[in-house]
Amino acid sequence: MFKTVVTKPFDDQKPGTSGLRKKVPEFQQENYVENFIQSVFDSLEGFKGKTLVIGGDGRYYNREVVQIAAKMAAANGFGRVLVGKGGILSTPAASNVIRKHKAFGGLILSASHNPGGPTEDFGIKYNIGNGGPAPEKITEAIFARSKTITQYMIADAPDFDIDAIGSQKLGAMDVEVIDPVTDYAELMETLFDFDAIRALIKSGFTLRFDSMHAVTGPYGKEILERRLGAPEGTCINFVPLEDFGGHHPDPNLVYAKDLYDLLMSSDGPDFGAASDGDGDRNLIIGKGIFITPSDSLAMLAANAHLAPGYKSGLAGIARSMPTSGAADRVAEKLNIGMYETPTGWKFFGNLLDAGMATICGEESSGTGSNHVREKDGLWAVLLWLNILAVRKLSVMQIAHEHWATYGRNYYSRHDYEGVDTSGANKLMDDLRARLPALPGTSVQGLKITHADDFAYHDPVDKSVSEHQGIRILFEGGSRVVFRLSGTGTSGATIRLYIERYEPDPKRHDLETQAALADLVRAAHELADIKGHTGRDKPSVIT
Repeated sequence: MFKTVVTKPFDDQKPGTSGLRKKVPEFQQENYVENFIQSVFDSLEGFKGKTLVIGGDGRYYNREVVQIAAKMAAANGFGRVLVGKGGILSTPAASNVIRKHKAFGGLILSASHNPGGPTEDFGIKYNIGNGGPAPEKITEAIFARSKTITQYMIADAPDFDIDAIGSQKLGAMDVEVIDPVTDYAELMETLFDFDAIRALIKSGFTLRFDSMHAVTGPYGKEILERRLGAPEGTCINFVPLEDFGGHHPDPNLVYAKDLYDLLMSSDGPDFGAASDGDGDRNLIIGKGIFITPSDSLAMLAANAHLAPGYKSGLAGIARSMPTSGAADRVAEKLNIGMYETPTGWKFFGNLLDAGMATICGEESSGTGSNHVREKDGLWAVLLWLNILAVRKLSVMQIAHEHWATYGRNYYSRHDYEGVDTSGANKLMDDLRARLPALPGTSVQGLKITHADDFAYHDPVDKSVSEHQGIRILFEGGSRVVFRLSGTGTSGATIRLYIERYEPDPKRHDLETQAALADLVRAAHELADIKGHTGRDKPSVIT
């Protein structure tokens, strides 16, 4: 029933911040998927007879890898596999399934916000029993094993019916195909006041939710239209497609421009939102106003007590280092803990498990809470709707009241995508070498007060993560941050984060890029971006 297959290692199976991501043709190489999954299993202990969750965002090659993963789980001794119907599970829903059903862990098949299709991106990541991404000690063990692997085990069995809800057998292992939405929708009903949101919608409040032909389509239709009563047509692009309809499923102002334009129009809806490929990111736009992910985190944290699931208050807030300091001021006013971590949701897991943080966020459109151990796009949308229903104010009114109370952090990210890797590395190395000499100097009329290469000391497990991004801070609370992204599949992406703190309410209506222009010039001068990359403009501004 089971067979052992002799194989040879690949030298490029190092997981990044969100698992292993490559182009589909690379995953389609003989034994490539099998080698990585076996390396995962070989790096774990104590899973015999336990439950494994498998699901993905529905992108090209998802269904095939679900079958491979299930057969390998059977051969390696798992007792049960839970699979989303059609191989579909949003990343936050998969985290919830792992937690609710007390699974040993899960394999999530996704490349998140990256494009899909026969020549585009695919990904595999392992989540542990708390529902969160594997910590670095496990991903490092997986990579080490992938470099020495000589064989893998797989069931010699026909494919199971991935589209039939119910129990099946794969050898001695149970396979249970589940509705991908049900458990997640039930969890949302425990967190939010669905009656208040229904009343808001019934009163004439209008909204639009764009799933970008990705995984949250079925979730949006079930929760927003069926359970909350939003009219049909509220959810758009709701059918998950293997190539996301040929679009880039990244909910930002570049790839969701149609939604932005609609919300900026005179006859647009009151509220607009979008989610990404695997459902863990979100875009929030009110009528006439875009809410940056950094501001969204701060505003959600400041108002979370209005939702039933958070009425007792927050234990703390955590944000990734590149995320703006807007949430820090909320934490200070609430007198709760504030934690600054490296980029990557796995760094929030210890804080959430230890009860030190309740709400977490990243500037790259990710927010979430202790309800799961992943960021959660639709959760953020529902919390916004709950807040709007209770406060009976517009998104714009909430934003302006928030800035008047806490000050405004003007914030933007400039991405230089597909840059030559050697040039990107040299930019970072050259800048890193200059850090000790920068404090006390000025650039573009801005005085530098601090410069470092961010290192994170985990307060729970005492682990240390170094070289997590270069920070240069200026007088008055402004800063620029340089970081190489770990989520792409080709070349290098340099991310430049620019932030200016403005306490004066009279200056809270400036155009963002204009407010940041001198900081952008300073960043270019400090890092010599054009000299290292040949680029004088970013690929994407968000």
